[in-house]
Amino acid sequence: MREINFDGLIGASHNYAGLSPGNLAATRNAGHSSRPRAAALQGIDKMRANLALGLVQGILLPHPRPDHGWLRTLSTDYTGADRHLQAQALSASPMWAANAATVSPAPDTRDGRCHLTVANLVTMPHRSHEWPHTLAQLRLAFAHPAFAIHAPVPAPFGDEGAANHMRLCADHGAPGVEVFVYGRAGGRFPARQHREACAAIARAHRLDPARTLFVEQSERAIAAGAFHNDVVAVADGPVLFAHEHAFADPARFHDDLRRLLPHVEIVEVPAAEVPLEDAIASYLFNAQLVSTEDGPTLIAPEETRTTASTWSWLERHRGGNGAIRRVRVVDVRESMANGGGPACLRLRVVCDPATVDPRFLVDAAKLDRLSAIVERHWPDTIDPDAIGDPALLTRIASARAALLNALDLDELA
Repeated sequence: MREINFDGLIGASHNYAGLSPGNLAATRNAGHSSRPRAAALQGIDKMRANLALGLVQGILLPHPRPDHGWLRTLSTDYTGADRHLQAQALSASPMWAANAATVSPAPDTRDGRCHLTVANLVTMPHRSHEWPHTLAQLRLAFAHPAFAIHAPVPAPFGDEGAANHMRLCADHGAPGVEVFVYGRAGGRFPARQHREACAAIARAHRLDPARTLFVEQSERAIAAGAFHNDVVAVADGPVLFAHEHAFADPARFHDDLRRLLPHVEIVEVPAAEVPLEDAIASYLFNAQLVSTEDGPTLIAPEETRTTASTWSWLERHRGGNGAIRRVRVVDVRESMANGGGPACLRLRVVCDPATVDPRFLVDAAKLDRLSAIVERHWPDTIDPDAIGDPALLTRIASARAALLNALDLDELA
């Protein structure tokens, strides 16, 4: 079994509409001009960097935009919709594959299959219409009997996928401890992951209750802009990497982890060394923590290096022979400006790569082909006043059609 990171290819409609309350970067950059072509190429370069580390790399594709079907359910069309609905229908947010689904690998489930539940994303209107298109991709990519694909948890229970789920284990082929992180309603910003949704997914995935933890995210983190748990914590293999203020009751959580996984390595970053605001602004924890031959490696955004507190902490940690052995810096500035770092862009699936539809797996040559398509078809910029431009909509649709044709995935049209 291998860990595969499925990255969302950033779509041609990538724009800054500021649709996500609680996501401080997204709201701060609302109304700025975006660069879809640069954004997609940055994402492809990150995938190349993963391949260079010896990782298996997959891809998830942009959704049809605008989402005309969703607008029809609201008894309107793109021309007749107001500007806010137009922006919600045009959103490129499926690029953040961490919100595509929650994944439980086969070693954790009673039936020995890898289970995936597509996220409903009901707390944000611009994301609430993603799941049907995501589900269609999951059913294609994971059609092998080794997988079980589940429809979303019903509303009103919010589920935002792997961004609020962690798995720790001795190795990827061994039974793990699955951690579902939820928030409580009533704070400064919406709590997007509901405990009821977490419990429903754990039951659907047929997880062992004795090795399943439900952990509350701290209200302090949510109020500071940690709209998902993966903004303040990430785990891979036996390593948990988290901010001091990530969880409501970290001591209890750590005790439970040590009881279930005695060799767990808990790396907690003190607020005195990295203030919560710096951690969120730099996306220190929204990095990818991955297992390589040289040990645990953190794939971090450039902003982590340019933020003094986060880079100083990482340098001290590595110098002290800490659990994280290497740091690889990537440039995903366009995604960061819209509120998503390296971890937001990927869905981690532990499975046998031979059971995955090969059209959703990439190598260096396929990434070169994807880069050429992006260079040719993706808009250079999208200005905020252009989202109603018919010529832009035609170009966005043509770009996606060219991509599907190149990958022989026209059934997703």
